[in-house]
Amino acid sequence: MLSALKSEEASMQLVEREEIDEEDDLFEAIDKLIAQGINAGDVKKLQDAGIHTCNGLMMHTKKNLTGIKGLSEAKVDKICEAAEKIVNFGYMTGSDALLKRKSVVRITTGSQALDDLLGGGIETAAITEAFGEFRSGKTQLAHTLCVTTQLPTSMKGGNGKVAYIDTEGTFRPDRIVQIAERFGMDPGAVLDNIIYARAYTYEHQHNLLLGLAAKMSEEPFKILIVDSIIALFRVDFTGRGELADRQQKLAQMLSRIIKIAEEFNVAVYMTNQVISDPGGGMFISDPKKPAGGHVLAHAVTIRLSFRKGKGEQRVCKVFDAPNLPEGEAIFQITPGGVADAKD
Repeated sequence: MLSALKSEEASMQLVEREEIDEEDDLFEAIDKLIAQGINAGDVKKLQDAGIHTCNGLMMHTKKNLTGIKGLSEAKVDKICEAAEKIVNFGYMTGSDALLKRKSVVRITTGSQALDDLLGGGIETAAITEAFGEFRSGKTQLAHTLCVTTQLPTSMKGGNGKVAYIDTEGTFRPDRIVQIAERFGMDPGAVLDNIIYARAYTYEHQHNLLLGLAAKMSEEPFKILIVDSIIALFRVDFTGRGELADRQQKLAQMLSRIIKIAEEFNVAVYMTNQVISDPGGGMFISDPKKPAGGHVLAHAVTIRLSFRKGKGEQRVCKVFDAPNLPEGEAIFQITPGGVADAKD
């Protein structure tokens, strides 16, 4: 019996090791620049600016990098040349792209019907946006994902930690405890694997995203949840006069989120509010559309529309996705989070 347990432990450690090796291939640590002849002090300046991987470095423009205190144009050119030797940011074949897609993990939503609609669950290296009125189940799915992301991959989880940025004050740790019990997990351990921040202004929200790269380069995160992406922008920018400025700041924040998703192979789930569309006319049955305009529409990978069904049932519709057909799924909100609807 003991020998069987020991061999099981050994095999589990092996699995963990294999997974760690795979994770290492996803991004190259910024420290590797030192071996290419870059000064350790300059590498420290990059880390202080929130750049912790060579992949992340290549996602910044040279203009951005020269804005970092103590980095001249000549230094930036040298740093970029060194990073290009470490990371291949050129063309690749379609076959290589397909191989790269194999590293995408799909995290279960807790409902089989919803997973089937999404092709297996919420996918990493992509932004999934859920929009709908209040009480349509967006935040409940966010809470469920906090738990399912920590399930092992054999149980359709992400086997990783969770980062949660809350702009509306709707995060409830007691809900996490209930959902963890449904999945047979230790609620204390589940809560310890969630890092949570409450943002009060759009600038605060942006700074929280900048600080996230340091944490993700050190620990195995698998999802970033932003609930909701637009709330603070609607408060901090008012009227038509500030609209252009708002959209530009929103675009910059979304660009940062896309880079985090691809750099660290994490899933991004964000909720969005709706606005009434008076120009929709009387022939449109539901004259509501997602907030954020075209800037948000082009930035997200998968858009889901949530609406209320009967009782505790909710309906999710694929609004826009590059690899999913249009369709609907009915799920239910239970004390243990999002689950399949019972007739």
